[in-house]
Order: sequence, then C-alpha cells, then structure tokens
Amino acid sequence: MSKILQHWDIFCRVVDNYGDAAVCWRLARQLAIEHGLKVRLWVDEQSVLPQLDPRVSNQTSMQSVDGVDIRPWQALDAEPPHPGDVAIEAFGCGLPERYTQAMAQRTPSTLWITLEYLSAESWVGGHHGLPSPHPRLPVQRHFFFPGFDAGTGGLLREQGLLEQRDAFQADSSARATLWKDLGFPPPSADALTVSLFAYENPAVFELLGVWAAGKQPVVAAIPDSRLRPEVAAFFGASMVADGTSLSRGQLEARFIPFLSQPRYEQLLWSCDWNFVRGEDSFVRAQWAARPLVWHIYPQQEGAHRAKLNAFLDRYLVGLHPETAAAMRTLWATWNGDAHELSASWEALVRNRKFLEDHSLAWASRLASMGDLAGNLVHFCISKVQ
Repeated sequence: MSKILQHWDIFCRVVDNYGDAAVCWRLARQLAIEHGLKVRLWVDEQSVLPQLDPRVSNQTSMQSVDGVDIRPWQALDAEPPHPGDVAIEAFGCGLPERYTQAMAQRTPSTLWITLEYLSAESWVGGHHGLPSPHPRLPVQRHFFFPGFDAGTGGLLREQGLLEQRDAFQADSSARATLWKDLGFPPPSADALTVSLFAYENPAVFELLGVWAAGKQPVVAAIPDSRLRPEVAAFFGASMVADGTSLSRGQLEARFIPFLSQPRYEQLLWSCDWNFVRGEDSFVRAQWAARPLVWHIYPQQEGAHRAKLNAFLDRYLVGLHPETAAAMRTLWATWNGDAHELSASWEALVRNRKFLEDHSLAWASRLASMGDLAGNLVHFCISKVQ
C-alpha cells in the first residue's frame, strides 16, 4: 500500500433502509482489516449500525470497531475537518462543504471517489473510473462503479468468504446450531428451506399460497422487514413476535429477528432459495451460490426494471431456455408485473439442481474478477503514482 494513501474517510447517509449503511460498513471493515488502512466512517444515523454488527454501541457517538473509527456526520459541524488521503462519497450522499473546502486546501489534495450504486446495465463499464471534475475546487474526483464485468469495480467479498461458505454448507451441525440459536429445530430433510427478505410486496400472498398448497414441505425464514406484516396477514395474524412459527398446509413460516451481517450470511448459506432485496443482501445471496429472487428497490417511472432485466440478461446465460424463461417470469412477478406465479415456481423447483450448479458457477465467475475493496485500493493508487 502506498504510504500516501493511508487515511480514508467514508461518508454514508441512511436513506430509508439498511442497505447503504450495510455496504459502507462492509467496505470500511475490509479496507481496515485486509488492507491495513486507517478508516473513518461518517454516518448520519449511527443507530442502524448495531443492527448490522452488535459490537457497535448505541451508547457512544465515537468508537472504533475492527479498526474502523465510527464518527457521527454531525460532528463535522463542530470540529475543524482534517480530511484523509481518500474520501469516499457513497451513493450520491454528497460531502460536507467544510470538508470539501479542506480537501482542496490539503497538500496533496484528497482523492475524491464517488461510489455508485450497483447495476448490470451495459453503460456501467464505460463510465467506471471516469473523472468527474468539480465545478469549483481543484480536487481529483472519479466515479467508481460496482459491477458484474471485468471493466467495473466488482463486488464486495471478504478474503476467505467462499471457503467459509463451503465449510458451513458441508457442516450439518453448524446449520443445526444456527436454527437452534434462532429458536427453531432444523428443518426436516425433505423440506425446501427459503429465506424471505423483501420490501412490501402484494405478490407475497400468491407465493405463500403456492408454497402452502404444494407437494413439498417449505420452511420459510422471515427476518424482520417491511414484508413481515404481509406474511403475518397471510396467516390471519396482525403482530408476530420473533421465535413464532405459523403453518398452513405444507408451509411453515418461522419469524426471526433482523440478523447481523455474519448471521444473515449463514442464513443465506443454509437455505435452498433466497429472496433478497436492495443491494447488500442481493450481493450476499450471489456469494451464497443458491438460487435467488431479487426484489429491486422500486424507482420512479419504472427505472428499476431496466436494471432488473440487465442483470437477468447476464445471470441467465447458460440456463436452458425454458428454465431461464421461468426465472425471468418469477422475478418479474415478484417485482410487480401481472403474471401467474405458480407455473414458473414449479418449473424452477423441478430444475433446482441445475439452478444450484448455475449459481455456483456464477459466484465463481464473479470471484475471478477480484473484489471491490481491493479493486478500489488499486484504482486509487494508480491515480496518485
């Protein structure tokens, strides 16, 4: 690591979910642990971090965990800013004006990285790494795009993650311990296990009905999320506490708490199918190498549909056309299109072994492109040498 790029600042604003903070927390920890950097994470709502990592305290505004100094965004209003060598503006959150002024006055000036949202759209590779001149200040600013192709920044992946996944998935006692810790016995050997994490979604009533009426037992883990009240309503309940199990037909729904990042990782590894949302859980489900369904964050005028289809255009390559069509239909239905869900689900379950092989090959291909934190470090070094 270049000695002139030792101090990094990451800025994060929490919008309306945990995703932005989850990505920034993973990135900050990886930069500190694996690259030996001094990292400060500036976040406007620190209360979300203990949900992601219980080692983070709600009782103090300034603390250090895994080498990451956690700072409240508001503290920059009260103290003179001392910019780092690199400043990461996550997801268009902007940087405080006092901080940007100090960046420009620093010698050398701070390298400004605009970390963008993940997208599989074809234009991403052409924009990744491009300079973004500031209209007033003499600072270097560049776009950095996560992505699924070699010409992008790749995806967040810690060292040894895939080896940890393989060991966990091969260890039945580890999976049993996870379920026990969540307050439930391990699912029966003949059950299909599913994790269900999503935004509000009217399609959930049809999906749960298909599972309840199916031939195979389904055990669905329902972490605390905006979807949970709708799942409870399917069973005629209004409020459901963590540790509760509700059943109808072949379906058993297990209501579990919002999990820390390591625990959620294990849940994804334990399940046969994973329904995920946003960006962070979407990426982690891909590393889990299990069939997945993505509930993309809805945007105005349907802009999210282009992102959804762009990903599927890549992800479905190599699947049998009928299986690929069923997957595309299921994802479209889950994201608001008016399609009948049961036929596509049944077709995918019949081809589960092919989908599992496909998911593992997809994760291996993504891993061959390096990881986002490492790619980001190398990119920044290239801009100062």
